[in-house]
Amino acid sequence: MAILEVRNIEKHFGSTQVLKDVSFSLEEGNALAIIGSSGSGKTTLLRCLNFLETPNQGTVSVKGEILFDAASPLKQQEKDLRRKRLHFGMVFQSFHLFPQYTALENVTLAAGLLAREREDYKANKREILAQMEEQGKALLDQMGLKDRMDHYPHQLSGGQQQRVAIARALALSPDILCFDEPTSALDPELTGEVLKVIRGLAERKTTMIIVTHEMAFARDVADQVIFMDDGVIVEQGEPKQVINHPREERTRQFLSRYTEG
Repeated sequence: MAILEVRNIEKHFGSTQVLKDVSFSLEEGNALAIIGSSGSGKTTLLRCLNFLETPNQGTVSVKGEILFDAASPLKQQEKDLRRKRLHFGMVFQSFHLFPQYTALENVTLAAGLLAREREDYKANKREILAQMEEQGKALLDQMGLKDRMDHYPHQLSGGQQQRVAIARALALSPDILCFDEPTSALDPELTGEVLKVIRGLAERKTTMIIVTHEMAFARDVADQVIFMDDGVIVEQGEPKQVINHPREERTRQFLSRYTEG
């Protein structure tokens, strides 16, 4: 059963149309890789799914619930926007960690803010905070950062910071974890660290959308690949079909850059 249904999404910035009638679905437990040249609309699509941008057209549904429908009034779309965003965890290119907080504090901060809205927070504050801290420690341990929990971002490598950012996104238990080129700011050695973590998440059947330029990684880890160009989905299907045996000429042209030489 599809956990995510995206239908006919369009996005304009002034007179420039960035997304053009984008539709796809994602099965629960699957990983979707989105590939394409810079400027093809990949990041804008992720931002629309996370409601960081508002589509001009189309619908977004998660678990059968319509979270966005452009046909409805904008005020209605903005209602309970934070709750809608919680369906998606977002891992950005440049980490976005708070420099004044430790790795563990970065991971637990958002969950702590949400916990304050619970009706039983005052009565069970100590227990709730202790449970959140244990979850944060377990996530950082899962990221291979057991000995870095009390370190501040400036004391961590880029790869370690990105792994903290992944743990932070997982701490809110999102239905879908989204990555926007998570290795683009890293050197090759640190890239391997982060890709290993994402590979592990895929093996645990974490539902993910990964915008990436790592073609071999997309082929080996994803269950489905979408190739975008100029705001449209040119080709989509199983990774080995799209990457090894593309049907569309534009896909072949794009992928030839990664095979030449």
